[in-house]
Amino acid sequence: MIKNYGQRYTFPIMVWLTVFFVIPFSIILVGSFLEKGLYGGFEPAFSIEAYKALMSDTMRKVTLNTIFISVATTVLTVLLALPTAYHIARSPYKEKLLFLVIIPFWTNFLIRIFAWIAVLGNNGLVNNFFVNIGIFNSPVQLLYNKWAIILIMIYTSLPFAILPLYAVIEKFDFSLLEAARDLGATKSQSMFKILIPLILPGISTAVLFTFIPAFGNFAIPDIVGGTDVRMLGNIINERLKTARNWPSAAAISMILTTISVVMVLLFNRIISSKERKIGGNI
Repeated sequence: MIKNYGQRYTFPIMVWLTVFFVIPFSIILVGSFLEKGLYGGFEPAFSIEAYKALMSDTMRKVTLNTIFISVATTVLTVLLALPTAYHIARSPYKEKLLFLVIIPFWTNFLIRIFAWIAVLGNNGLVNNFFVNIGIFNSPVQLLYNKWAIILIMIYTSLPFAILPLYAVIEKFDFSLLEAARDLGATKSQSMFKILIPLILPGISTAVLFTFIPAFGNFAIPDIVGGTDVRMLGNIINERLKTARNWPSAAAISMILTTISVVMVLLFNRIISSKERKIGGNI
């Protein structure tokens, strides 16, 4: 009876994973080893040319650039989301503050990106303000570099980091912090030795919700990154739409997926080991 119930509940999950992950992943994997079609698509002939092209200096530079931007975005986003989620969880106005966090979802993603051009552009609000007060003699190029990409990615990722952190912190027993303070711990010691270890599941979720979308993002670097700053998502988009080189796009997608999976597994292993250590100490 228990076995039948287990199969009944796991069957939809297996169907979902097969249809929306295993089959698309298999198509991309097989396509990466085929030849380029004359007008796009695949030719049914085995080839590793798509993977040979990944060894170029340009692709190595783009891959390292993608990793740097994604990791920097993730670290800075989580560092900003932690105190924000903590403040919301301790505030008597939780519902109103959560409402403010969710408001950006009411606006189209692309509109929010273009709004940053009006803020950081040469004729944008920031440049006009500093020129008018005399700090800048002329507008400064604030867009079309990796730091602009990281800034806007942080802005778009913050809600996805704040919400899981808030969900964990809101259930935290804050009397533990008071007990630690009574036993002589400073405020920072109680935070780092009590709060942070006990909300590791929320931190890991925030990291995954931030890193994975950032690693595969192409819209933000395409709009505010300029021609000198490209990420793997931009290369995939170019190979599909412009070069019509589907095997190359599939090979890059495989590299992107492999790096994402490896980094996620590595991070989960680190978090799991820390949780086991904390559990053993308790």
